[in-house]
Amino acid sequence: MNILIAIIVFSVLILFHEFGHFLLARFCRVRVIEFSLGMGPRLLSHVSRRSGTRYSLKLFPFGGSCEMKGEFSEEEEKEDKKEGGSDDGKAGDGTGDSFESKRVWQRMLIVAAGPIFNFLLAFLFALFLIGQAGYDPPVVLEVEDGSPAAQAGIEAGDWITKIGRSAISLQRDISVYPMLHSTAFSSGHPVTVHWTHEGEERSAQIVPEESADGRYLLGISTSSQYRLHGGGLTTVRYSFLETGYWIRITFDSLGMLLRGQVSADDVSGPVRIVKTISDTVEESREDGALYVWLNVLQVAILLSANLGVMNLLPLPALDGGRLLFLVVEAVTRRKPDRKFEQAVNYAGFMVLMGLALLLVFHDLQTIFR
Repeated sequence: MNILIAIIVFSVLILFHEFGHFLLARFCRVRVIEFSLGMGPRLLSHVSRRSGTRYSLKLFPFGGSCEMKGEFSEEEEKEDKKEGGSDDGKAGDGTGDSFESKRVWQRMLIVAAGPIFNFLLAFLFALFLIGQAGYDPPVVLEVEDGSPAAQAGIEAGDWITKIGRSAISLQRDISVYPMLHSTAFSSGHPVTVHWTHEGEERSAQIVPEESADGRYLLGISTSSQYRLHGGGLTTVRYSFLETGYWIRITFDSLGMLLRGQVSADDVSGPVRIVKTISDTVEESREDGALYVWLNVLQVAILLSANLGVMNLLPLPALDGGRLLFLVVEAVTRRKPDRKFEQAVNYAGFMVLMGLALLLVFHDLQTIFR
């Protein structure tokens, strides 16, 4: 049952991503040949009489697609015309029903819609989560006697608003700051901390102190379990902040990976992601069904934001790579060579599939180690 819930969550994230492409394609009057959930052979399939779009459920639940007319090759356009498809008009003039016939800004919207819909889904999940469980404010719960924070005048009940150049909106912003800024946040290096005390803005230069386990600390205690409930506007505001937090963390994590601050062993593939969701379900069972779904939603927000960011990376075969080609076209007012673009995207797709297989293998090794 846990695995089934995990697969459903994973499938919803992918389906919503592809639905973004689908919705904008239909809005821009591009014919969608097939909208599918999963990869591999079809298990279920239905062709709409009205639009001619095939809706499919495929064998492997990890993936999905929104295949549009004229998206990848001229052959499919010729084949479509033989089957009675409509005329495409001139390439890029906005007429016709193929992807390539649309203006560059329309194609940009269609390609960008997938990641944008992932961010939208993360926000909707956050809206429900915060509406039910509240938000975690950056409130200081305790200050250690004689600590750097105590010497600076920080007291229990104060709200941290900024550390260094980073704005602080959530308790987790305080928790992750030392990890993301390990060089600056160390002994002997002062960091500027801003906070509010009974409505009064305060700031001070504080030098973190090294603890017995080698961590550098300010001497304050916070907790993600300390949550507040607000009105409608507060819930909306913190839902945006929650979504933004996970988008920012994804970018920061990629930066740490490139700088060698995070091991490649910490990167999870689809198998470990499903296991993470499954473990979350199991660990939350004792708290009741509501808490199971709230904790699953928390993981889903992270994954949806992560999926949106990863798809925006300017790499071949990803939405970001396709957007890069469209930006070049918009700037130069010339379409890149179609065969070259297809070759780059195909090569990128093969590399991504290879990496996906390696991640699956690595996931299995990690789980059964």
